[in-house]
Amino acid sequence: MLKPTAQPFCCAALNACLDLQIHLLRWLCDPLTAAIDVTQGNLVPPLVPTQIEANWLWNFLHGRKQTRLEQAKLIAAMAPGEKQALLDWSDTVVALANQFQPAHSPWPTALPTISAASWTAFKSLMQAFYERGLKSGLPYKPDGTPVAVGGVCYAEYVKAFRDAHRLNPNLDAQEVCVLCGGPLGQTPEVDHWIAKSAFPLLSVCADNLLPICGECNSTANKGEKDVHTAGSFSDWFHPYLRPGNGGLRINYVLSERAVHCVAIVATDKPKADHLDQLLNLSDRWTRKFKAEYLAKQKELFNLKQRGRGPSDLASLQSYLTDYQVALDETGPDYEVRQALAAAILEPACLAAWHSELGLVT
Repeated sequence: MLKPTAQPFCCAALNACLDLQIHLLRWLCDPLTAAIDVTQGNLVPPLVPTQIEANWLWNFLHGRKQTRLEQAKLIAAMAPGEKQALLDWSDTVVALANQFQPAHSPWPTALPTISAASWTAFKSLMQAFYERGLKSGLPYKPDGTPVAVGGVCYAEYVKAFRDAHRLNPNLDAQEVCVLCGGPLGQTPEVDHWIAKSAFPLLSVCADNLLPICGECNSTANKGEKDVHTAGSFSDWFHPYLRPGNGGLRINYVLSERAVHCVAIVATDKPKADHLDQLLNLSDRWTRKFKAEYLAKQKELFNLKQRGRGPSDLASLQSYLTDYQVALDETGPDYEVRQALAAAILEPACLAAWHSELGLVT
């Protein structure tokens, strides 16, 4: 989380959809609701706040193959004890923000006590709000107001997030991943900070969605790894609820020839270490550092072969200082290049480059 993160305005639509999921779940888990009751005729206000939402929800459930309708009926058919267990579990999950407060309920580390078939139905139904609902369009305007057509969709959310986090207003400039500081790429991937496969009720939760680069989101890096320790978030950053921006820095250790992700404040060290391990930041930054190091060195060798560039130690230092000053703080890998500039301007490194380039003493 090298860069600041903030939810775009349209996240009010995501929060409204989460409320809709909760309305649906509470109805299905009401002891008086049976599978036979899951009909369009029963799915009306005040069960859900408005008729617009009721119409969208029924179309969402019914679908072409009616798979989601059958999943809803399976949940409604659960025994009262299972329904209460699922509600209790869900109440803790949707109160995610409470986990970052001093006093909070324990975070679930196990599935609710319901049958495997019921869990599969619940999981598939709630994930579909993201995979089908958001992708095709929610019944909400960006401010969360219900709307029959033209509601916020996946593409609009991603665009709004990119626009809100664009460091350089020039549309031709490269965008930056808020997690690693590298290139965001043309097709950023929306990460579920807490994996939706384990906590499907957070599939459209605004606090749980984060567009990031494909490398950060890959299974080799974040993927679906846990972002808590045995249910505790105390030693973890969170993109919105406990941001790491301003609390991290890149530190180059000459003796190790490696770059490390370091906490600025000692008390944040466990959080920085967890983020580093989650995203393999130190390894990735070290590779970029070394590549930039070689590229800058090659640039100086090429200049020398053409009879240009620095001629002695003083001009080498001046050249590299100009490089440092000219770094684009809005571009990808700025922090890595900044660490590189600081490292090569160290007297020992300057002397080594002076010797390797065969400059005048």
